Amino acid sequence: MIVDLLILSLTAILAENFVLVKFMGCCPFLGVSRKTDTAFGMGMAVTFVMGIASAITWTVDTYILKTMNLEYMQTIVFILIIAALVQFVELFLQKTLPALYQALGIYLPLITTNCAVLGVAILNVQNEFNFIETVIYGISAALGFTLAILLLAGVREKTENNDIPYFLKGFPITLITAGLMAIAFLGFSGMKF
Repeated sequence: MIVDLLILSLTAILAENFVLVKFMGCCPFLGVSRKTDTAFGMGMAVTFVMGIASAITWTVDTYILKTMNLEYMQTIVFILIIAALVQFVELFLQKTLPALYQALGIYLPLITTNCAVLGVAILNVQNEFNFIETVIYGISAALGFTLAILLLAGVREKTENNDIPYFLKGFPITLITAGLMAIAFLGFSGMKF
């Protein structure tokens, strides 16, 4: 059982990385990856939302939507749950960590529309994971997101003051870097854990 959960976790972090392999959550990935501090804060916020959202959406889907034959309402219900969690995170950060709240800016409320968060909730249902697998997959997918955004932020900080041709400075070199990272992570998809 523990080995299966470890395999599920490694698969979500590396082989099926939501940003670099499935290309979900690219907006905050590209927008909040200028500094590692901000990227880490966003990664932790997404980890909290994905982990809790996975648990709540699985419970609501299993015990309410399926028992009442309301599976067609999954997407709307999942979005409402995610939006409520993001509001909670936003209020928490505003009160306790105002500097991080300001640094995340518009990208914090965008977690609500981050397709990676909704994608995890839907994939948990589609893959018919049990509760433990759902939570492990949600947290691992978020850790994969955090890994990807931290790697990109680190590279962006290093290339900021480097001698880069003028036409590649800024966003073009960021897209090239993200593309190369995606190619590297696609190499993990061929591995069998």
